[in-house]
Amino acid sequence: MMLEQIKSITSEIDNVVINSKDDLENYKLKYLVKKGLIQGLLLQMKDVPKEEKKEVGMLLNVLKKKAEAIYDEFENKFKEQEANTPTIDLTLPGRVSNIGSKHPVTQTIDLMIEIFRDMGFAVAEGPDIEDSYHNFDALNFPPDHPARDMQDTFFIKSDNEELVLRTHTSPVQIRVMENMKAPIKTIMPGRVYRNEALDATHLAEFHQIEGLYIDENVSMSELKAMMMTFAKKLYGDNLEFRFRPSFFPFTEPSAEMDIRRPGTKKWMEVVGCGMVHPNVLRAGGIDPEKYSGFAFGFGIERITMIRTSLDDIRALYENDIRVLKQF
Repeated sequence: MMLEQIKSITSEIDNVVINSKDDLENYKLKYLVKKGLIQGLLLQMKDVPKEEKKEVGMLLNVLKKKAEAIYDEFENKFKEQEANTPTIDLTLPGRVSNIGSKHPVTQTIDLMIEIFRDMGFAVAEGPDIEDSYHNFDALNFPPDHPARDMQDTFFIKSDNEELVLRTHTSPVQIRVMENMKAPIKTIMPGRVYRNEALDATHLAEFHQIEGLYIDENVSMSELKAMMMTFAKKLYGDNLEFRFRPSFFPFTEPSAEMDIRRPGTKKWMEVVGCGMVHPNVLRAGGIDPEKYSGFAFGFGIERITMIRTSLDDIRALYENDIRVLKQF
C-alpha cells in the first residue's frame, strides 16, 4: 500500500506543471509542508511491516529529496526572473507634465512693452501708494474733482500726509519729469486701484500702461500717428480708426481713439490720449513755453479680453486653470 502511494506521488511530481509563483506555492502546500502528502507518508512509517521498512524508507527518502529539489529549482528560477525584470513598466503611458505659462495679462503687458520699446520708449515704474500731490494735484485735478471722492479712491490713513492707492499710473509721469530732463519718451506699466463695484467689465484692481513723450514742437498729429502705428502692430494692419474729443484734467486737447476691423460694425475704444496740459508740465519742472508733449493710457485687462475673446474681466483673476491654460 505504501509503495503504491510513493509511486503515485513520484509520478505526480515528475509530471508537475509550475508556471508561476502561485503554482509553486500550491506545490509546496500539497507535498512539502507538515500536513502535506510526503509528511503524511512519513507519519505512516510506524505502521509499515518491519521487513518492508528499509525499502519503503529508502523510496520515501528519495521522493522527499526529489520533491524538495523540484521546489528549489523553480524557486531559484522565479527569483532570477524577478531580478532581471525591470521595476518600471515601460508599456505604461507616460505622465503628462503641466508646464506653467505667463498669465494672459502679463503676456499682454510684455507684448505692449516690446512694441513701445521698438518705437523708442523707455520703461519707468513708480510706487503703488501715492501722495495726493502726485496722484491728483500735479496732474491738474481740481480740489473738488469727483475722482478724489471715497467712491473712486482708496485712501490710506497716515499721520503726516494724505496717501492713496494710485488710481492711475499717471503719477509716474510727474516723477519721471521731476527726475529727467526733456526730451522724455517713456511708458509706465503698473497696477492701479479704484473703489468700483465688480462686474463683467470692472475691477477694483487692474493694470494700465501710460506713455509720455515730451520734446520741442511735439504735435497732436504725432500722437495720432503713433497711436495708429501701435494699434496696427497690436491688432493687425486692417483697421479703421477714429478719434473722438474727450476730457482728462492732465491733457488739453484730449481724445479717445476707437478702432474697427473691416466687416464689423462695432467701434472699440482702445486708448485715451491728449497733449500734456501746461500745468502738468510746470508741476514736473518742464517749461511749457519751450516744450510740448503728449500722453496716453491703455487698460491692459480690456486689451487682454480682446486678445483672448473673454467676455468677463473677472475670468482673468479667478485662477481657473481651464481658462488660463488656453493662453
